[in-house]
Amino acid sequence: MRQKERLKQLRAEVDVLTLSATPIPRTLHSSLLGIRGISTLDNPPPGRQEVETRVLFRDDRILQDALQRELARDGQVFVLHNVINELQPLAQRLRQLVPGARIAIGHGQMTETEIEKTVRAFVRGEFDVLVSTTIVENGLDIARANTILIDRAEHFGLAELHQLRGRVGRSSEKAYCYLLLDRDEPPGHEAKARLKALEEFSHLGAGFAIAMKDLEIRGAGNLLGPQQSGHIAAVGYDMYCQLLRSAVESAKLQKPVAVHVVEVDVDLRLQAFLPLDFLTDPRQRLELLREMDEAVDDVALRALEAELQDRYGKLPKPVRTLLRVFRLKHGLMGLAVHGVSWVEQDRVVVRHAPGVPLGGAWIDCFADVRAVEAGKTHLMLPPLRGKKEYAAEDVLELLLGAITGAIAPRVRPAKSLPLPPQPGPGPRRGRAKYPWE
Repeated sequence: MRQKERLKQLRAEVDVLTLSATPIPRTLHSSLLGIRGISTLDNPPPGRQEVETRVLFRDDRILQDALQRELARDGQVFVLHNVINELQPLAQRLRQLVPGARIAIGHGQMTETEIEKTVRAFVRGEFDVLVSTTIVENGLDIARANTILIDRAEHFGLAELHQLRGRVGRSSEKAYCYLLLDRDEPPGHEAKARLKALEEFSHLGAGFAIAMKDLEIRGAGNLLGPQQSGHIAAVGYDMYCQLLRSAVESAKLQKPVAVHVVEVDVDLRLQAFLPLDFLTDPRQRLELLREMDEAVDDVALRALEAELQDRYGKLPKPVRTLLRVFRLKHGLMGLAVHGVSWVEQDRVVVRHAPGVPLGGAWIDCFADVRAVEAGKTHLMLPPLRGKKEYAAEDVLELLLGAITGAIAPRVRPAKSLPLPPQPGPGPRRGRAKYPWE
């Protein structure tokens, strides 16, 4: 990280290619926002098998069985314990459980020569078990080492555990990863989520899914500072993303780009989503949702729909509906609308900025317009032809037709009723008492 930033300081326009099994949340998030390009390698080398991953409480029987099974097939074992002064007692304990096993110890306080000598001897097969700290996390490719036991796994990060698991299964042999927990110290909520994700996503090519889970658990980090995880609590995550995207677009176009910081809430009781049988890959689902959010007009929407039909064939109804919901959101955003809700059969409630009444020809497409209070207006739906009652799809088409001009305004536009009188602040009687006073 520091070396990369140093190179970018030496030359501002340098191109950077980052290779990672599990990108940190900040890197992944910047890719999803479009700041960086991203591509994935999903095809494993020929003959590779997934690493069987188990989350277990630590006891001597598990250690003994795991070591004996691996040594019986002439394999090697990593035993990872991240407290240096406890490595020697652990190695002695393993010698008692598996007599005859050749055990070496490695950690970061050893000299460079000692570490190199130990690792080279392990690679040559002079030792059966390497008891070490996380110094083995990166760079080791040992075909005979196909079992790893990670002690106190709840103290490690999700991406770090995935990297450690990658030290085994480097050949066609079946590999095993044991995540060992202390019975007397149950893992916390986040640790449980990490361990569950690692056990669930153990298939080959699961690195992206694990990175997405890491992003969900740890947050997106600070793209403008050194923090690699954490939530943007000061301004809110959604607003932060919108501001950041607008800043990136402004830098690319070299001109100011309008920032829409208001998310329009559309509640029309519609089935609008991406079914799992339509698109299962989490990266592709997120990318598609981002493309839908960027289709801000009819031309972009039709182009995206045509592209999706060419890519996936006939689109399911929930997907087609979702496309139109995104189009409605963008149309209402330009009209200073905060949200629309279909609350009754004959009316839609529109929320907007207080003190900014609804205007424009689009509201004249409705039977009546009633401003019930500051920031809230009721639109009465006109009678349907050939139907007694509105369905959710009918309400969506009416709203879309009104804001896009596909439906002509009524000949006699309805007039908004005046707001009811609002109570004044009343006489000032000093500071009100708080409940705790």
